[in-house]
Amino acid sequence: MKEVLLLCEYPMLGGGEQSMLSALPGIRASGITPIVACPSEGILADELRSTGIEIVPFTTFFSKGQKRPQSESREELARLLKNRRPAIIHANSLSMGRLSGPVALELGIPSISHLRDIINLSMQAVSDLNCHRRLLAVSHAVRNFHVTGGLDAAKTYVLYNGADLDLYRPRTPTGFLHSELGLPTQAPLVAVIGQIGPRKGQDIFAQAAIEVSEHLPDVHFLIIGERFSNKAESLDFESALHNAANGPLLGRLHFLGYRRHMELIYPEITLVVHPARQEPLGRVLLEAAAAGTAVIATNVGGTAEIFPIGSDAALVIPPNDPKKLAAAMLELLNDPLRRDRLKKAARRRAQEAIDIKMTVPKLLAHYQALL
Repeated sequence: MKEVLLLCEYPMLGGGEQSMLSALPGIRASGITPIVACPSEGILADELRSTGIEIVPFTTFFSKGQKRPQSESREELARLLKNRRPAIIHANSLSMGRLSGPVALELGIPSISHLRDIINLSMQAVSDLNCHRRLLAVSHAVRNFHVTGGLDAAKTYVLYNGADLDLYRPRTPTGFLHSELGLPTQAPLVAVIGQIGPRKGQDIFAQAAIEVSEHLPDVHFLIIGERFSNKAESLDFESALHNAANGPLLGRLHFLGYRRHMELIYPEITLVVHPARQEPLGRVLLEAAAAGTAVIATNVGGTAEIFPIGSDAALVIPPNDPKKLAAAMLELLNDPLRRDRLKKAARRRAQEAIDIKMTVPKLLAHYQALL
């Protein structure tokens, strides 16, 4: 039985890790054995163990969270690969693609790197990534950006992330979230979901929420997610959000932290807002669409590929504009019939384009091309 070794950098569950996890059952069902090289402790490792996926301990960090020199990480990876000798290496992120590309090339092991970010790359980074046999961009926006920056167009493909439409599906609200927060069951809940940081635009959400709260006093606002970065700008960013929660949005803005089982959260939410400043292909948008949740999203990165013009599957607005976001929120909160149309169209769009049952065979085709 052939093994594919998936390489992950962090111990947490971000969008890239969630997308990988959603594909693993289909990979296993095909007769290929997925194994995951990642930190041996943390929520990602816990999730992998719960599903019976073998973990090969691997980390690019020292014990105190400092990054190891790239040369040391490559040496460790080379030792791991020589010992295990998988049929294919699949780097699950751009950073792991950079790390593993030259190692895979030197050892002669076929390799793939996922491209889940829109970030400027050095010429050395481009060279490292081009060592892979194939590169999988999560959207045309990501592919176009990186090919323009020097990635080999002939080996760079688009493969959308998929969502499990049996898990993320429309459900009848139970009211458990209102009960947890001590809110009236009729209070609308507007949520922004994702890693807390400037790229996700929670500050724009908070500004818009202040204006919305002046018109609709019964609405409550949720920030679901955690801050991963310890950079000063990220710390200051989160602090400013808490200042809003303790000031103009006192009692109205709630921090829920990281939540597992988001498939149960989406049905409780009136409106998902995704005010990102940049977004390769938002995992939250895939899940919300699959769950049949009304969405407002900014037109950045791959978002228009999830919700193309004419699909009427989400309200798509320009980024960095709290007034337009507030207007969009008020429009949908005041129009339940429009929300209902968006919810149904979002579910249809998920069925058309992002069903994991369509995504996995395409990923397997890339694997087979290298075997």
